[in-house]
Amino acid sequence: MNTTEEALKERIKELTCLYEVSSIIANADIDQMQETLNAIGYSVKKGFQFPEHTEVAVDTLMCSSKTGVINQDLSLSAQILVFNKPNGAIIASLKDDRSTFLKEEKQLLDTVALKIGNLLERLEIQQNETSLKRQMERADRLGILGEITAGIAHELNTPLANILGFAELLQDDLSHNERAIDDLDKIIKNAIFSREVVKKLLFFSCEMPQEMQEVNLVPSIKNSLGLLDASFKKANVKYVVTIDAEELLVKADKIQLTQIIFNLIINAIYFTPENGLVTIIAKESKSDIILKIQDEGTGLSDEALDKVFQPFFTTKPTGDGTGLGLSVVHGIVASHKGTITVENNRGKGATFTVSLPKS
Repeated sequence: MNTTEEALKERIKELTCLYEVSSIIANADIDQMQETLNAIGYSVKKGFQFPEHTEVAVDTLMCSSKTGVINQDLSLSAQILVFNKPNGAIIASLKDDRSTFLKEEKQLLDTVALKIGNLLERLEIQQNETSLKRQMERADRLGILGEITAGIAHELNTPLANILGFAELLQDDLSHNERAIDDLDKIIKNAIFSREVVKKLLFFSCEMPQEMQEVNLVPSIKNSLGLLDASFKKANVKYVVTIDAEELLVKADKIQLTQIIFNLIINAIYFTPENGLVTIIAKESKSDIILKIQDEGTGLSDEALDKVFQPFFTTKPTGDGTGLGLSVVHGIVASHKGTITVENNRGKGATFTVSLPKS
């Protein structure tokens, strides 16, 4: 075979490789990235002059793949960029120095690296779109729940007030009847408990009155930790606090701001195992004050991530919680024009992030 025929054969192999890589990428999705990179690696390997002496590795921040052992001393590489930022590389290496690379093979690697970068950009855009859609759906659902909850809470307020009022009047009339007094005490205690539930529902629906003022978040965090010191000791859980500055000013209702901190830390203590660590982070951006509470529990299931702020939803055993703590926090944050999100940590546990506007 003459030189022209050999060159033509190599160009055909390279074009075939690019066609295969394009087909693989066209059908790729986020759940099959490992298989996609494996297929790309073997396709590129076939596109080289000496495939039997060539190994290919594709390394990205998402996952990696290689066809065999990579010899860094005899290798070619091309950087993979995603939105103009380094995200890995594709590397081709020879098993020994009896073979050499063609200059066209470097161009082939560059082209494949570009295609992989385009794929990763597409997947990142899809992920962001899916995440935004879920956030909007969750916000809409919580908004509808808030309207329904507010209506229910208002309807319950009057009969509960009547129950309490008449029960207290009966206590005076039946002061001589010990058994009746005991029963009335139970009625009053349960009515008061129900009234507290209604109050929490009003928090969720953003209908509690507020006294807005400029508040320094730092003392609120320190005071909450002081009050919860016994809870940390009882659960045998430690905590670490990272605060960017001694003054993090936010426009808020001071009591409700404390409720946010208190509820989130109590939640973190509950889910963190013995000898575990709760991490509290407070910092600021240009427009917001940001509070992060991180636990070391088992994290949240997909269902829990979706429903965690809904009233009466809880992952705690029956009797351990009403399912209103986080919904109250959500309502307070929403009434302050802020946002609250939750995500599982890469290692263990979950992180709740609250962002409140400075003014």
